[in-house]
Amino acid sequence: MSKVLVTFSTNSGSTEAVAQAVAAELNQAGHEAVVRRIADIRDLGEYEAVVIGAPMILGWQSSARRFVRRHQAELATKKVAYFACAMRLTAWEGQHLPSAPLVLDANLAEPPEKPGSLSLKERFTTTGYYLKPMLGAAPQVMPLSVAFFKGKLEMFRLKWYQAAFVMIVVQAAPGDYRDLEFVKAWARSLSGTL
Repeated sequence: MSKVLVTFSTNSGSTEAVAQAVAAELNQAGHEAVVRRIADIRDLGEYEAVVIGAPMILGWQSSARRFVRRHQAELATKKVAYFACAMRLTAWEGQHLPSAPLVLDANLAEPPEKPGSLSLKERFTTTGYYLKPMLGAAPQVMPLSVAFFKGKLEMFRLKWYQAAFVMIVVQAAPGDYRDLEFVKAWARSLSGTL
């Protein structure tokens, strides 16, 4: 089995719990998985695989995008998976999606309110809108899987502009919607490919 880094960025701490759940499942499957904040990672040399997670806040959190861009050459030689925690995701049948094995939390993905037409909030929450900057940050890196999980929203933990975006565009209700059993199932599915 392999040594796996599960690294994450977080806005209010809820993504860390998802990263811990992923690592616990990988460890249970026989891997040696460690969890570290993206800000604490300087070198990836000792890891055979890397799982990178971050919340969707005005897109995949910028620290995650910077991390994959900075470590692109090294990540391109490793087995990699991405995950994101979000409050809304519009699964639109007509969109062109980049080629990446995609896993969507059924509690998160919703069709457009009007078939064939996207509202403003739906345009900013489509699978393609979310995926493009995730995969575009480091084009050399081909993730084995990209998962979107429903997250946790505590408005008081957001910066004012993040809260404004959530209230006006995303229109998500505060609460903890994480499905850690779904997260664990994804981690188990990763285990064989890592």
